[in-house]
Amino acid sequence: MAKKDSAKKAAAPATITLKHLAADIAERQDLSKKHAEAVLTEMVDLIAKHLKKGDRVRIVGLGILQVRKRAARTGRNPATGEAIHIKASRKVAFRPVKELKEAI
Repeated sequence: MAKKDSAKKAAAPATITLKHLAADIAERQDLSKKHAEAVLTEMVDLIAKHLKKGDRVRIVGLGILQVRKRAARTGRNPATGEAIHIKASRKVAFRPVKELKEAI
């Protein structure tokens, strides 16, 4: 029976897509799915545009998205153990609000 329990825990969580979110919003706000999806797509585009400019994006009740710089560094090739140079890069970081952290 232990194998069955571990198999249940290993199951991947559901993936919610933009279309799923749009359908939920459309239902709750009495909008068409097409309109809700267009609004969400535009929101994602605007967030990406602001992140590219280096702005922080704060979404009340969710958290803050911002671009962070990663310095160049030396890493190791896991297959050979050989030292490799990893160039500097930028990444998107998300910091959830306190309420979201506590809710999870």
